[in-house]
Amino acid sequence: MKRAIQSSESIELGIMLSLAGGFMDAYSYIMRGKVFANAQTGNILLLGVKISEGEFGDILHYLFPILFFTGGIAMASLIRAPENRGLHWRQRTVLVEMIILSVVAFIPLSMNLLANSMTSFACGLQVESFRKIHGRSAATTMCIGNLRSATENICGYLKTRDRESLFSGLFYYGAIVFFILGAVLGNICIGIFKERAMLICVVFLLAAFFMMAVDREKIKG
Repeated sequence: MKRAIQSSESIELGIMLSLAGGFMDAYSYIMRGKVFANAQTGNILLLGVKISEGEFGDILHYLFPILFFTGGIAMASLIRAPENRGLHWRQRTVLVEMIILSVVAFIPLSMNLLANSMTSFACGLQVESFRKIHGRSAATTMCIGNLRSATENICGYLKTRDRESLFSGLFYYGAIVFFILGAVLGNICIGIFKERAMLICVVFLLAAFFMMAVDREKIKG
């Protein structure tokens, strides 16, 4: 297995981001009123259910996170720029994400709509900014695509015995495992720190921020 040259696509960074992704979803669902931060398919489904049941007062609880998630994707897409002497654009998005989630940790439970919307915005930033890990298209904020790719590659290995397919399959399953681990840690931390638990997620992102400061091109040279 060759290490990724770009630190923004390294496996180590992918682990930190996957932990953060699972943590955010657990936090928003368990601590903030059963709304998903990352899994917008779930929010869209629940939005449709509330509409069908005529519970229009609950619609905003799902509509706003969806809209803010979209806004995070749009912001990450707009600020994407070639690398310069300052911070890499992906470092800037992680920095913004850390600031947003730090604020969320201090939003009272009576303002869950705002907290979930801001968390979804941060998730949108992450899903758009980090679309590859170790040269492979992968998501750190959701699992359905990773599950499909993992199973597809394992089946490919069973048919061809190609070791690269085996590694890819295990790689994608590993991403799912770390997402689950992030959710487990999120639930544990919520039991201890309540709404302040989000600060633990910020620690994962801080580690990711400093990982991207490593210039793998210079290391390779």
